[in-house]
Amino acid sequence: MIVTSDIDEVRRQRWVEPGLTWGFVPTMGYLHAGHLSLVQLSLAGNNRTAVSIYVNPTQFAPTEDLSTYPRNLAGDLALLEEAGVDLVFTPNDAIMYPPGFQTTVSLSQVTQPLEGSSRPTHFAGVATVVAKLFNIVQPTRAYFGQKDAQQTIVLRQMVRDLNFNLEMVIGPTSREPDGLAMSSRNALLSAENRAAAPVVYRALNAAKAAYNAGERSAEVLRQTMRAMISAVPQARIDYVSAADPRTLQELEVVADGVLLSTAVFFGQTRLIDNILIEED
Repeated sequence: MIVTSDIDEVRRQRWVEPGLTWGFVPTMGYLHAGHLSLVQLSLAGNNRTAVSIYVNPTQFAPTEDLSTYPRNLAGDLALLEEAGVDLVFTPNDAIMYPPGFQTTVSLSQVTQPLEGSSRPTHFAGVATVVAKLFNIVQPTRAYFGQKDAQQTIVLRQMVRDLNFNLEMVIGPTSREPDGLAMSSRNALLSAENRAAAPVVYRALNAAKAAYNAGERSAEVLRQTMRAMISAVPQARIDYVSAADPRTLQELEVVADGVLLSTAVFFGQTRLIDNILIEED
């Protein structure tokens, strides 16, 4: 396994055998089974697999948890080597944002609701760093998790709009045995908040059950989630949503699928999760 922070070395490795397909899994490190499930998808679907590990500062607001975001580079590299990854790119801020850097990638619509409403600078940071990583690695396929549902929609839009020559592959959300979506931020939860956090997935499932029973009022679905989460004292709701899965606009009536999603604080730790319901 090659580990490098050098952009030229990444490109050299990528094109040493131009006919090979490359899968790419961008991460911020502190890897868990969810990341590794995306790595496995890439390994199964490509000749070579690259992973990036970089905690991108531009997607964090000044009030957010950049300084406390968990890191374990040595542990991450051991997991990736065991998995059979070919290349790991480990840049630093000076490499990704050198002196004089002034370009950003911004999307005008799908970044506005949900996460964008709560974190207005977040997706410009995400889109910019992912665009840079795509240009550096030039993968055949790029792998992201459904847990970050809005991110996948934003990045699909960016790939279409900017004509990136790659395929986006979305892997299912990986969960703990009690249903909590796997996230590097889970490590920041106190024991009490960790015990309370699975209410997020229970609330999403309660709304899904209401939908499956015939409920088509989006506000009833939102209220179902709100009521269940609010009943847990440790939980503080940022938002609950029943939105169009393509535009992310809030629905009044569900007619053609729905993205049920929520963001909830447990102490200072903010967790997100979602369930996508697609019409047959």
